[in-house]
Order: sequence, then structure tokens, then C-alpha cells
Amino acid sequence: MKSKVFFTRTITPEKVIEMYEALGKPLTGRVAAKVHSGEAGNQNFLHPEFWTPVIEKVNAAVVECNTAYEGARNSTEKHKKLMEDHGWTKYFDVDLMDEEGPDLCVKIPNGLIIKENYLGKNIQNYDSMMVLAHFKGHPMGGYGGALKQLAIGCASTAGKCWIHSAGVTKDQADVWQNAAPQDAFCEAMADAAASVVEYFKGNIVYINIMCNLSVDCDCCAVAEDPCMKDIGILSSLDPIALDQACIDMIYASDDPGKKHFIERVESRHGIHTIEAAARLGFGSREYELVELEG
Repeated sequence: MKSKVFFTRTITPEKVIEMYEALGKPLTGRVAAKVHSGEAGNQNFLHPEFWTPVIEKVNAAVVECNTAYEGARNSTEKHKKLMEDHGWTKYFDVDLMDEEGPDLCVKIPNGLIIKENYLGKNIQNYDSMMVLAHFKGHPMGGYGGALKQLAIGCASTAGKCWIHSAGVTKDQADVWQNAAPQDAFCEAMADAAASVVEYFKGNIVYINIMCNLSVDCDCCAVAEDPCMKDIGILSSLDPIALDQACIDMIYASDDPGKKHFIERVESRHGIHTIEAAARLGFGSREYELVELEG
């Protein structure tokens, strides 16, 4: 049976709620809303005001983890200041899940590359998760969507190093000297994503916003401006199907800017993350697209 992916061309905060409700999967208990806090200087990230209605709808706490590269988010002190500067703490309870150790180590017995993942330990505070992704390009992964939010997004700083090095190091000081070959990195991301899906055991939903379509991620302090026009909102209970549907929409677009976007995805073997995730079996690349009226 194909996974359902819902789609609307209308991008508003109110439509995000509709796209969540279309999934027919009410999130219960203590809910985490995984967002991207946006690097200092980035002009493309989705601001807290956009996400407020849907996060309030499920009474969620906003969650993030620290990064593994230089910038305004690679320490708890700096990241907290950034979350305040970007307005997140004005609207929400914010939880930096790896604010202090020890990390939560989860096993991935069937992992293609890594057999364990290191998550911010505060993920244990939550019963369910709403993965809110700004779909766009990415300088390392080719693209960023639901799978990246699960993998890199929920990993602690040590976990991010582990993924980027394909299981060689958890040390921020030497991760980039041990960066993995691209396909191994993509496979490690798929492994890490699988571990978070398994952790929540189905109590998780995914929403991708296809707007501000830059080839660069919201983690870039200096990012390219968008090269394509906005496309819409997509939601699913299957992160693999969701990311595949977004990629398919890029390829099917008549926007001349898609050539630049596709070059970024293909040059980084971005589709390989989706391929690897499908091999792991926590979702499918086959989907039924259900368009909702604007």
C-alpha cells in the first residue's frame, strides 16, 4: 500500500494546521516540535510566528540540538541566545535536547553504516514528535527535509560528528578531518533517521514547507537567495515518501531555477539518503499524492 502524502499550494500558518489534521494522527502526551532555529545571519529560515498556530495546536515544546560546526549554535550558551534573538523563546518553551550530557545512545542493529546513534538526552521527555521541516537545498546533504530533521536535527553535537564521520569520531575537534565519503554520509543519515523513527514507535508526523527554495540550508549564515518560486506544503506519516514527493515536485517544476537546485541535490548524491532510508524499511518511496484545495 502506497504512503499518503498530502499537498496544498497555499502556504499559511493556518494551512499548516490543516495539513497536520489531514494526517488523522493526533499527537498525544508530551509533544516535541522539531524545528530549525536558523543560523545567525540566515535570511531563509521559517520564523517562529509561522509555526506558532500548529505548535500551539498540539501544545508542544520546541526542541533543537547544538551543532558541530562554527557558528552561533555550537554551544548551549550561544544557541540559547540565538533562540532568544530569533524569537523562539518569546512564543514557546524551548528545549535544547543536548543542553547537558550524557547523550542518549540508541542502537541501530540493522544500520547500513552506523550501529548506534547519539541523541540529545532530553528527547526522553517526549511521547511524540512533530517534525517541522523547511524543505530546501543543503551544501552537504544536497537537500534538507524530514529525513535530515530526524537524523542531524535530533542528534547531539557528538551524534552529528558520528554521522558526518560515518562512525569514526564523536569529537567536534577532529570530525571534519574524518568526514565520510559522501554516500557513506548519506547512509549514516538514513541510519540515524531510522533510529528516531523507531524511538517514537509511530507517534510522529512530518510536515515539509516548500518555500524560500534556496540551494543552501538554514544552517548557513551566508545563504544564497531562493532560486525557485514557492511550491506549497506537504505532510505525511512517512518521512521517506514525503521527501521523495518534494524532490519529485522539484524535478516536475517548470521553474527555470530548478536546474540550479537539482545540480545541488545531484552533486551531493542527495537522493541516496532517500534510497538508503527505503532500504532500511521505515517508509516507502512509493506514495499517493492527495492535493487539498487552497
